[in-house]
Amino acid sequence: MPLDAGTIERLIREGIPDARVTIEDLRGDGDHYAAHVVSAAFKGKTRVQQHQMVYNALQGKMGNELHALALQTSPPD
Repeated sequence: MPLDAGTIERLIREGIPDARVTIEDLRGDGDHYAAHVVSAAFKGKTRVQQHQMVYNALQGKMGNELHALALQTSPPD
């Protein structure tokens, strides 16, 4: 069963409590999303480390219930 945008956002916020999360359903099929995540926790981390933090927050659902996630991460300005 695919994840809905609200569940993705909730999981990311639970894993990265200060995160500002924007989710877009790219195809309207509930299976292909884009996420933009901004968090102070990303400061000093490489882009790969930032993405790993988001994937960890998704608790293994990436590649299973969540088929595709185009991910953009950044620390706040």
